[in-house]
Amino acid sequence: MFLEEFSLPVAILAQITWDVSPEIFRIGPLPIRWYSVGWLLAFGLGFYLVRWMYQKEGKPEKDLESVLLYMILGAIIGARLGHCLFYRPDYYLANPLEIVAFWKGFRGLASHGGALGIMVSLYIFSRRRADQPYLWLLDRVAGPTALGGFFIRMGNLMNSEILGLPSDVPWAMTFTRVDAVARHPAQLYEALSYLLIFFLLHFLYLRRGPKLPPGTLIGTFFATVFGARFFIEFVKERHAAFEAGLPLSMGQILSVPIIALGLALIIWGPKWGGATGEARSG
Repeated sequence: MFLEEFSLPVAILAQITWDVSPEIFRIGPLPIRWYSVGWLLAFGLGFYLVRWMYQKEGKPEKDLESVLLYMILGAIIGARLGHCLFYRPDYYLANPLEIVAFWKGFRGLASHGGALGIMVSLYIFSRRRADQPYLWLLDRVAGPTALGGFFIRMGNLMNSEILGLPSDVPWAMTFTRVDAVARHPAQLYEALSYLLIFFLLHFLYLRRGPKLPPGTLIGTFFATVFGARFFIEFVKERHAAFEAGLPLSMGQILSVPIIALGLALIIWGPKWGGATGEARSG
């Protein structure tokens, strides 16, 4: 009886197709896309979460606009350069103007490059703010960045992009705007993973807040986000032709050193960061 009741939702899941338009609506000739809304939600909610932490720890809120600007520039520039140099270096080095061809829609952004871009941009910012050390700052943006990753991957789902491999699992999805093949919903796997990681990081901050050793939150972020990315890559299509002959995808190869960095930050972050964020901010 139980198996008969269970078979119905499984059958329904197996029939799910995905035919959502990437556009929500248009304002004249201007399309409003789910993907763009995802980026806006990522930075908008991230801003409010970081502002809450600044208020909680007595940091100057006037710095937040600069922090947000540095993060936006770092994320977009890093993600774009990451895609161009990690996945299609031959094409973009031969056509460098295509790297900045924003009018063509930027059909390539790499999360590894975005992470590195944010790290570089916040390092530059922290050099100007003695009361906001580098690891302290990275710890405060870790949770909001994981939440942002959730919204961006949901935007990828709406775009029917970053596809999974063909599969017959009950929850496989057919992206009819691409083909008629049932696939792993890899975008959804990543989105839900990042949402769970956000809740983990937020829980850690709520429990200990400023008393957390420097590097704990950003280290956990790197280890879990890119750990999830490493394993989900096994059910994702590869982005570039040169990856076909590699034992691991480029996404997995790039994730390994970031996972190692995350573990190193968890273990040695307190030594690298000196005193706790609470002590240094006082």
